[in-house]
Amino acid sequence: MHRLFTAAAVFVTLFLSAVLGAASHAATEKAIVAGGCFWCVEADFEKVPGVRSVVSGYTGGTVANPTYKEVVAGGTGHYEAVEITFNNSQISYEQVLRLFLRSVDPLDAGGQFCDRGDSYRTAIFVSNPAQKAMAEAALAEASATLGQRVVTPVLSAGAFYEAEDYHQDYYKSSDIILTRAGPKQKKNAYTFYRNRCGRDARVKAVWGNEAAFVK
Repeated sequence: MHRLFTAAAVFVTLFLSAVLGAASHAATEKAIVAGGCFWCVEADFEKVPGVRSVVSGYTGGTVANPTYKEVVAGGTGHYEAVEITFNNSQISYEQVLRLFLRSVDPLDAGGQFCDRGDSYRTAIFVSNPAQKAMAEAALAEASATLGQRVVTPVLSAGAFYEAEDYHQDYYKSSDIILTRAGPKQKKNAYTFYRNRCGRDARVKAVWGNEAAFVK
């Protein structure tokens, strides 16, 4: 009898683990977007309820395992992008895209804010037809709201390469600012960069009261 009870208990435990694991997996979804400097996009979305993680990286190009220097120098085809993993029972893909579009300047085809060049352009990378349809709807809605043509493209997702370790959670660092000339010491480096680049001011100018993540 004891053996039967033990076997039944083990079966129930395994069954519940499988069910809960499947439910957890089903609730997890990914969005890949490019919004200029990935430090800022990561900093914004890590504060959003329902978002589990945000990883800075490179995607959209033809060079495997690119470095930061290669991407910003041009020629790789890659964008600075982030991979957002979220619980879709707490926040939907459509809501993620709505926040994203209202945290960038989707009217700018040449980069974002003070960061110019192809690697800093905006884009939404989709993994399936459902995401593509939702992304196109989000862009159409943004264009209608702004009364101007949004230039952010919808692109098919390909390989996503994680950026170097020092880029991950860069906004939490307070003493190093990275420049094209190399790293420099500066207190509150991320805040200094974001303010000087004019990101929040431009987002506010474009979106007004709908601007996301702007204080």
